[in-house]
Amino acid sequence: MSRDLEGRFRDRSVARDLQTLADMIEIWCEGHHADRERPPLQSEASGLGVYRRRVRVCEECAGHLGYAEKRRALCPKDPKPFCAHCEIRCYRREEAAWQRQVMRYSGPRSMWRGHFLDALRHMLETFRHRRRRPPGPSNRPAALAGNPGRGDSGQPPR
Repeated sequence: MSRDLEGRFRDRSVARDLQTLADMIEIWCEGHHADRERPPLQSEASGLGVYRRRVRVCEECAGHLGYAEKRRALCPKDPKPFCAHCEIRCYRREEAAWQRQVMRYSGPRSMWRGHFLDALRHMLETFRHRRRRPPGPSNRPAALAGNPGRGDSGQPPR
């Protein structure tokens, strides 16, 4: 592992984000892979003591978490926005889709597992992000965006 990557893993905000991500993936793994063996995580970040406690995930989830560790550590944004709000797409398409599934499943469940403040912070950041977006056709509801084939009244032609 490079010294640069090791230094990034030791950064406080990176470590906090990785701990939250590991907790979310652990919730996912418990819910979807309960029948699999979930040994303690062996990764570059866990080897440096980034995680506050032992993370237990299956081999498949450990691979996804290892990929996410590197993506987070190498993120060029400072301060880092939530990946869903970022214009840079640094995750591979398949990994991004998997992460979205994990977050949709784990997000609501994480509030009852010690991440209430993280969830509140995420909701506030999402609200701020939506308020900052410039108005445009892709940001307006479909009913207001205008639809070809409909008259000015918004009703389908008769």
